[in-house]
Amino acid sequence: MPQVDVDWITDFLVGLLNTPSPTGDTSQAIQYVREALEPFPLTLELNRKGALVATWEGQAADNPRALTAHVDTLGGMVQEIKENGRLKLTQIGGYAWNSIEGEGCTVLTADGTRWTGTVLPTKASVHVYGQEVRDLERKAENMEVRLDARTSSPEETRALGIEVGDFVALDPRVQVTETGFVRSRHLDDKAGVAVMVGAIKALADAGQAPSQHTTFHVSNYEEVGHGAATGIPAGTSELLTVDMAAVGEGQQSDEFSVGICAKDSGGPYDLGFRRRLVALCERAGIPYRLDVYPHYGSDGEAAWRSGADLIVGLIGPGVDASHSYERTHKESLRASAWLIVEYLLS
Repeated sequence: MPQVDVDWITDFLVGLLNTPSPTGDTSQAIQYVREALEPFPLTLELNRKGALVATWEGQAADNPRALTAHVDTLGGMVQEIKENGRLKLTQIGGYAWNSIEGEGCTVLTADGTRWTGTVLPTKASVHVYGQEVRDLERKAENMEVRLDARTSSPEETRALGIEVGDFVALDPRVQVTETGFVRSRHLDDKAGVAVMVGAIKALADAGQAPSQHTTFHVSNYEEVGHGAATGIPAGTSELLTVDMAAVGEGQQSDEFSVGICAKDSGGPYDLGFRRRLVALCERAGIPYRLDVYPHYGSDGEAAWRSGADLIVGLIGPGVDASHSYERTHKESLRASAWLIVEYLLS
C-alpha cells in the first residue's frame, strides 16, 4: 500500500511557499513543481497559458480523470509611482487591505532585480497622525509600499528599475512549528499542490499507477477566476479540484482533516462524486469534514463555466484565516494526500 510521506510534503511545501508566484508571474513556481515531478512516470508539458499539465497513463483509459490545484497566489501590481517615490498597488486576487497592513513584500522588476518593501497605510504613525491612523479607511487609495531604498520621487524610484506593471509578491513568512502546524501566507493553494504532488510520489514509490489515465493540472490563474478554463483534456470524465478547506466560525472544516466541499458560491458540486469521496474516507479511516463555503470559488467551476462536460468534486487541507496569514497542520496535509491516493487507486 502506498505510504504518504508527510515530512516530504511539508519540505516541498515550504520550498514552494518561498517561491513567489502572484497570479500572472508564476513561472518560477511552475518550474519548482515541474522539477519535483520529473522523477515520476509522468509526461510533463506547459500549455500556452503557462500551466503545467502532467499525464500518467494509468491501468485503463475508459474513464479518464483529472486533478487540478493552483500555484498562483494573492499579490499586487504597481499601479502608480507616487510623488513621494512610494508605490500605489492594484490588487491581484481578493483580500482585505487590512489583512496585508504591515506585511513585507518584494517588487519583481522587469530586469530581474528585486526590491523589498512594506505595505503600509499612507498615515501609519500614531506619533505623527494620532487618531487619523485609526480612522483611516483601509482601501487602495490609502495604502502604499514603502521601499527599502533611498527614494523620495518618481524619478528616483524609476532609477531603481521599478515601473508601473511590476508584480509585487507578499512575504509568506513560513514557519513549521514543533506542534506540526504550518503557518504562512499562500497555503491557498500551495498546500493543495503539495498534497497532490505528495500523492503522486506515494504511488510512484510503491510501484503503483492510477486506475485510470490521469491528468494532473497545476493551474496558474485560479485567484482571478479562469485557471482551469483551459488545460483539462477533452474527454476527461471527472475533475477532482484540490484546494483549501476554509476554517472559521460556522464551518465544519478544521486543520486536522481533509475537507470535502458540498457547495460553494458557484453552487453544489457533483453529488455522486462527493459521496464516493466520503465512502473512500470512511473505508480507509481518513479523517474528513463535509462543508459549505459561501464565499468561495474554484478551478472546478472555471472548467464548468468554460463548457467542460465532466463531473467535479472539491477536496483540500483545512486552512485557517484564508486570504490572510494562514495556517494548516501536518495531519490535514496527510489526510488530504491519503484521500488523493485512495481516489487514484479506486
